[in-house]
Amino acid sequence: MGALFFIILSTFLVSTIALIGSVFLLLRRNLFERIVLFLVALSAGALMGGAFLHLIPESIEKSGSFVFLYVLFGFALFFFIEKVLDWHHCNLKKKPKIRSFAYVSLVGEATHNFIDGLIIAASFVTSIPLGIATTLAVALHEIPQEIGDFGILVYGGYKKTKALIINFIIALTAIFGGLSGFYLSELTTKTISLLLPIAAGGFIYVAASDLIPEIRKQNSLSRFLFIFLTFVVGIFVLFLLKFLMHEH
Repeated sequence: MGALFFIILSTFLVSTIALIGSVFLLLRRNLFERIVLFLVALSAGALMGGAFLHLIPESIEKSGSFVFLYVLFGFALFFFIEKVLDWHHCNLKKKPKIRSFAYVSLVGEATHNFIDGLIIAASFVTSIPLGIATTLAVALHEIPQEIGDFGILVYGGYKKTKALIINFIIALTAIFGGLSGFYLSELTTKTISLLLPIAAGGFIYVAASDLIPEIRKQNSLSRFLFIFLTFVVGIFVLFLLKFLMHEH
């Protein structure tokens, strides 16, 4: 039961990182509206960096060249989900306040958090010290991701408080991933190897199809350059985390 206790505690603590968005609740509305697009750019970079620097390389180690087929499947799946949501919105008499990419982002993030829970569980089942090290690595990875996710939800139409609550609820899927990983430890490795590239495909779709086009809409060259730099920072942070985790 020691491993199970650490799994539940660790996945819960990792989930609370989603509350980092509460910092932005303190900002005045006009100031927050000025920076929200920078949060979207940060998230786009983090999604791309997470997919190409973390999820896909780790998937290749587990599954080989078939990974890219799963990545394409994930990309197509999220494309299909967003299109279904668009059709649903078109059939509504009132124009929806929440844009479809916000929902798609939630699906992708829930999948990602569930995978994090599986990874944490697999580490603790192996040994407690490995589990603690893995939890710290996941926590560092989640900080820029959760800040960006909060920005996506607000930009997609959610009020700041509601975006914070929903982001936290989605983050709690890590606990379900942890429990699943503990009780289905024999299947955990196969499940992770399947879900990682699908999540990567979803991340690439959301970043390339929904977020980057929003960044490109900027008419001011100077503002675009700052936003683009934020996008690059999102990628670089994920690269730095990969380097630090590799070193340890």
